[in-house]
Amino acid sequence: MDKATLGAGCFWGVEAAFRQIDGVISTAVGYSGVHTPNPTYRDVCSDETGHAEVVQIEFDPAKISYEKLLDVFWENHDPTTLNRQGPDVGSQYRSAIFSHSPAQEETARRSKARLEASKRFRRPIVTEIEAGPDAEQLRVGLAALGHQVAIVEPASGLHGIMVTRNGWLVGGADPRREGVALGD
Repeated sequence: MDKATLGAGCFWGVEAAFRQIDGVISTAVGYSGVHTPNPTYRDVCSDETGHAEVVQIEFDPAKISYEKLLDVFWENHDPTTLNRQGPDVGSQYRSAIFSHSPAQEETARRSKARLEASKRFRRPIVTEIEAGPDAEQLRVGLAALGHQVAIVEPASGLHGIMVTRNGWLVGGADPRREGVALGD
């Protein structure tokens, strides 16, 4: 088994896109690009921690290649918008590839260069490519998130709902604006 860690905006929609692919064993959402240790969800939404919302994908390379996962990544977000995906704005929504090996980094750079050369996008691709989180970094990100999720239908206008351990219900484009306290 191998891992891929990708940031393409709000992790709920990104996770849903990868979860259904043959060869994907599991997905987990969290934060990467860690500059602030042990952030809360609210900290990450402050746009000051340096985190990106990511999906870590465990996959079977005999069934799907890392390069094919990158094709899905490029197809499911706009890699030309800096710190934004759709209505979600902030550095945590940036386009990023966190490689887990030098081979993954090289594959990611070639994939990005191929996409740029295709001229599919009018604007430059701003996707960051950097070393991925080690197990401890992502574990901390996942633990800090501490939530359960229910995916809602796109027609509702929300791309996900989560209830965190601290009692926040979050949904829609801007959790800072739309969060509703549920109590302790």
